[in-house]
Amino acid sequence: MVEGSVEELDVKLELIDNLERLGVTYNFKNEIMQILKSVHDQIYSTALKFRLLRQHDFHISQDIFNNFKDVNGDVKQSICNDREGLLELYETSFLSTESESETTLRNVTRFTEAHLKNYVCNHSCGDQYNNIMMELEVHALELPRHWMMPRLETRWYISIYERMSNANPLLLELAKLDFNIVQATHQHDSKIISRWWKNICLAEKLSFSRNRLVENLFWAVGSNFEPQHSYFRRLITKIIVFVGIIDDIYDVYGALDELKLFTLAVQRWDIKAMEDLPDYMKVCYLALINTTNEMAYEVLKKHDINVLPYLTKSWTDLCKSYLQEARWYYNGYKPNLEEYMDNGWISIAVPMVLVHALFLVTNQITKEALNSLTNYPDIIRYSVTIFRLNDDLGTSSDELKKGDVPKSIQCYMNEKSVLEEEAREHIRFLTKETWKFMNSTAHCNENSLFCETFVEITKNIATTAHCMYLNGDSHGIQNTDVKNSISNILFHPIII
Repeated sequence: MVEGSVEELDVKLELIDNLERLGVTYNFKNEIMQILKSVHDQIYSTALKFRLLRQHDFHISQDIFNNFKDVNGDVKQSICNDREGLLELYETSFLSTESESETTLRNVTRFTEAHLKNYVCNHSCGDQYNNIMMELEVHALELPRHWMMPRLETRWYISIYERMSNANPLLLELAKLDFNIVQATHQHDSKIISRWWKNICLAEKLSFSRNRLVENLFWAVGSNFEPQHSYFRRLITKIIVFVGIIDDIYDVYGALDELKLFTLAVQRWDIKAMEDLPDYMKVCYLALINTTNEMAYEVLKKHDINVLPYLTKSWTDLCKSYLQEARWYYNGYKPNLEEYMDNGWISIAVPMVLVHALFLVTNQITKEALNSLTNYPDIIRYSVTIFRLNDDLGTSSDELKKGDVPKSIQCYMNEKSVLEEEAREHIRFLTKETWKFMNSTAHCNENSLFCETFVEITKNIATTAHCMYLNGDSHGIQNTDVKNSISNILFHPIII
């Protein structure tokens, strides 16, 4: 389909773009890479070529946009007449790197965003083409493609694509069938995870903790939805379950002295350490040890490498960061933004999750990759920072009400004596800047340490955070939109 049926570059690029948005690229990875390797003047095709190449980690300079700048170096006003080109240029600008922060692509973001907002606000719906373009523009302004959870994008785009006059009926049918087949795999994952959750009896023993099993699976699907990675999703869902339980112990239920004991016990990673724990912590501690040790055993069988020290270190780092936040809370201490982030990028739990993910999806684990985990490589740090900042934007108000420590927004407000909206704008700015570093890191030599699947997971977990916290705390306090999203991705098939 990808190689033989199309010849023109623009058509090939549009086909690749539709394959990605419809969620079926994993079926055509080799064919897509062959086409993109051969690509190394219309603004639409130029922007689309640039975005697809960067998404697939090809180096391509922003200088290809020089033809669309005027004598002053600004984007030409004439581009505003090309709605598809303007939208594609906007989407492309979010793949900029930190070295481009003050040059072409940053100007492109400001220019295209302003004109898209103006068009959306001042134009009403019209014919089918205009209606679809309006939906695409509104969707992009809410969250750009590069920041969108892939599975949510697929479900949404199928509903758009089937109304396009130039839609390929075979591709549309493939997308719908593939979505339902993959969803059935996720439902099977859900059944296995539910059986495990029932068998370990933690819900009855720790009734104070949130029961978010389906939401936890949704996070795992957001990280990697492809059907061949069921084992990854099941194990990662279990790990996220323990994150929720232990987070509730440190945030809500445990006394400070008890939290110190639990932190020491995790650091020891020894069943004998249970003797010093209160009863409600013992069952959680033993379940955590058993689950993690079992995973380490499976990796040892497959790779002949003992990864348990790396897994336990990641849990120890997490619990130490939780304990630090608990001490801040009990002492009434308000950290500045730098202090908060130095601890907060660990306490968000994603570094620990990604360490586990690395061992679940990597076929050949090198010593260099293992050594990089000591201080966490940049590909993890940037993903985690994006996650933390989005979490704070979505949850800080609710968590402060229940007695949590100040988040990045409040730390910045206290430090700079500014109002909340200005602080939020600064956190949004930090998110955009971190994405630029994330984009650069995805192309640098460091990533030769890690397989492509793991690098994609680091990106996807950041995009899932964007979607889950876009309109508040959709993990802890669900709203109707999030419930619908989870149902559409995990349980409701597409009608064919």
